[in-house]
Amino acid sequence: MTDQVGGAGHRAAPVHTDPDEVPLLTALSALADPVRIQLVRELAGSDDWTRSCGSFDVPVGKAALSHHFTVLRGAGLVEQRDQGAKRVNRLRREEFEARFPGLLDLLLRTDDVG
Repeated sequence: MTDQVGGAGHRAAPVHTDPDEVPLLTALSALADPVRIQLVRELAGSDDWTRSCGSFDVPVGKAALSHHFTVLRGAGLVEQRDQGAKRVNRLRREEFEARFPGLLDLLLRTDDVG
């Protein structure tokens, strides 16, 4: 069996978790990793759908980066869609804020880096 959908060159669309279905511990776990924090912070500073997965300068390989995005999608933090050969991202800020008020604001504070 293959991951491909719709013929050669097409991959399955990413599965997204509704933030309303995310337990607090899942959200906290997703935000506990420094690479994922960096991804979220960079997405927060970018317009929706302008950042492809490969545009992030993180110290991990492609497979690990894919895993990090899977965790962020599973926590309801990130939405992805395919745009040509690239997968582009958006931070689900409003949806996540409605579920966990103030959590993203704490993560995105610049006065407490580290």
